Amino acid sequence: MNRKTLVLSAVVGLLAPVLAACGGSGSGGGGGKTIVVGTTDQFVATKDAPAPLDPAHAYETGIWNVMLQTTQSLVHVPRGGGTPVPDAASSCNFTDKENESYRCTLRSGLEFADGTKVTADDVKYSIQRVIAINDDNGPAGLLDNIDTMETKGDTEIVFHLKTPDATFPYKLATPAAAIVPKDKYQPKKLRDGFEIDGSGPYKVKAEVKGDQAVKFTFTKNPNYKGDLKLSNDKVELRSFPSAEAMGTALGKGDIDMMTRAMTPAQIQQMSVSPSKDINLVEMPGLEIRYLGFNTDDPSVKNKAVRQAMAQAIDRSSLASKVYGPTAEPLYSLIPTSIAGHTNSFFNKYGEANKAKAQAILKAANIPTPVKLTLNYTKDHYGSSTEEEFNVLSEQLNATGLFSTTTQGTEWSKFRPAQKKGEYAVYGLGWFPDFPDPDNFIAPFFGKDNFLHTPYANDDIRNTLIPASRVAADRNQASKSFEQIQDIVANDVPVLPLWQGKQYVAARTDITGTEWAINSASNLQLWELGRGKS
Repeated sequence: MNRKTLVLSAVVGLLAPVLAACGGSGSGGGGGKTIVVGTTDQFVATKDAPAPLDPAHAYETGIWNVMLQTTQSLVHVPRGGGTPVPDAASSCNFTDKENESYRCTLRSGLEFADGTKVTADDVKYSIQRVIAINDDNGPAGLLDNIDTMETKGDTEIVFHLKTPDATFPYKLATPAAAIVPKDKYQPKKLRDGFEIDGSGPYKVKAEVKGDQAVKFTFTKNPNYKGDLKLSNDKVELRSFPSAEAMGTALGKGDIDMMTRAMTPAQIQQMSVSPSKDINLVEMPGLEIRYLGFNTDDPSVKNKAVRQAMAQAIDRSSLASKVYGPTAEPLYSLIPTSIAGHTNSFFNKYGEANKAKAQAILKAANIPTPVKLTLNYTKDHYGSSTEEEFNVLSEQLNATGLFSTTTQGTEWSKFRPAQKKGEYAVYGLGWFPDFPDPDNFIAPFFGKDNFLHTPYANDDIRNTLIPASRVAADRNQASKSFEQIQDIVANDVPVLPLWQGKQYVAARTDITGTEWAINSASNLQLWELGRGKS
């Protein structure tokens, strides 16, 4: 990064996983019996989203966890976090002090899984395609600061940015910048279905039932040239309808490991009564949950309503009652473990207080009780989401200031409805694309943001976000992020609720589990092996 270190000191202490049950993880060899991993992520191709695995469309953790095994980017974040390092590239660095020009040179002999040569033109095509398609649900916003791309021969590409951006290497490390073959991906049309092609460590085949992929089989890509070292030849990723079904499969030996989303009850049971055959591994997590608002909806358009909710909700009680020790209250969109975090919501509102909430509504002449529907997705973040929203509703209703009901909807319908502004109040989670404060701010408040929110603050969008991206030392960006967090706490376009930990549970003959998922909740299946643990 132009020989400058990107400092993320607040995250460093999180990078050591914690193992419960018996033993730690050793080193596993490649080959051997297929390793089977369970997840509750659902992979559905719908009329509204027929191309779930296309890099121009995909922008959620479960899908990215498939893509990260099969596609390749110029750089990747190393297993323990920190500054991105070359993967498809042999070298990448900023070539100017302002962090506006980023140059990469491809590895020699780089090929797609089918043996076709990968060139700098393929890199340029892939990224241009994401920007040109600019899918409503897609990650094009991560690349919107690219002004031009210049290729030099088959192996060199230079990105010229519109404004300085020290976080650009992290954005290139995401599947938004996945390199794909031109003959498989049309320039202005999404690729429907569950096929995916790239130059990543694995090739993949999906097992599809109806409109849903229920299993992905990853086999070692013999043409892969990159920074990753594979500890296995074959991994299956199986989708389960619930954490309970996934846990049963692990107990019976039908799967070797389960990932997100385990229930708090499962984690508690494994912690208190560990099995001799299963290890529970706690790893650093940056997942957050929050309420979002359609600030144009009459019921929440007046920010006094949103401020009163911020004043009335007891985050500590919510987190402990529903999630126990696996979650902690959050008072900003930026998690506590990320540089630049400040407890802006706590500083403004303090602990939950009915009288203060009532005073906010009274001063704004808002009649009570305020009637609201709290919308949530019932099949995307785990089975505890329903309980979480029931507790939220109970807390608000207990004040007498609100009259709320809850409504759960399948993710395939929930997300399109949320984007269209059909919900006044809705619950979402965020798993960061990369561990930097920018990624907890820009996707929410930048232009063409992830939420499709009508809320726009010129100071955040035009001054503070650009100012924060100048600093290569991310600690120096803290002042801008602190100002943003204070603005958000006052306007409440979103309301942070809690920050979670993450866990995997694996049979004791599976190695590499401590590296199987990183702080951004990205699966790293290549780390898994089979041997003595």
